[in-house]
Amino acid sequence: MQVTRNGIETARGPSDWFTGAVYIDAVATPSEGSRLSASSVHFTPGARTAWHTHPHGQTIYVLEGMGHAQRRGGDVEVIRPGDRVFFEPGEEHWHGAAATRFMTHIAMLEVDDEGNAATWGDHVTDEEYGAAPPLA
Repeated sequence: MQVTRNGIETARGPSDWFTGAVYIDAVATPSEGSRLSASSVHFTPGARTAWHTHPHGQTIYVLEGMGHAQRRGGDVEVIRPGDRVFFEPGEEHWHGAAATRFMTHIAMLEVDDEGNAATWGDHVTDEEYGAAPPLA
């Protein structure tokens, strides 16, 4: 058993991977015998990831606020607290906060044999983001 005391500082999401202000708190990090990576990700209104994929897929679980998620070629979906979204391995996608709401989710995934969690692509354009349906 290993106890990790809360002492890791909240990290600002890098601008290469995110549009807008995003803050990340580590929940679980890969270690000897485990490939699990989990983070609590806090999106300010309008903030979102760039298009990206995960080698073993990803599950996000919305804790609070409202947001959007989309797979390449699919519709933009509204996501709310308690919603779970699974992205298939290699499925290009993005997720983030609604334009007028904060959103926090837990992001869970397994890294590959080299420790890679994601492959990052282009930023989601304002036009792509603007295709989101209304929150009501």
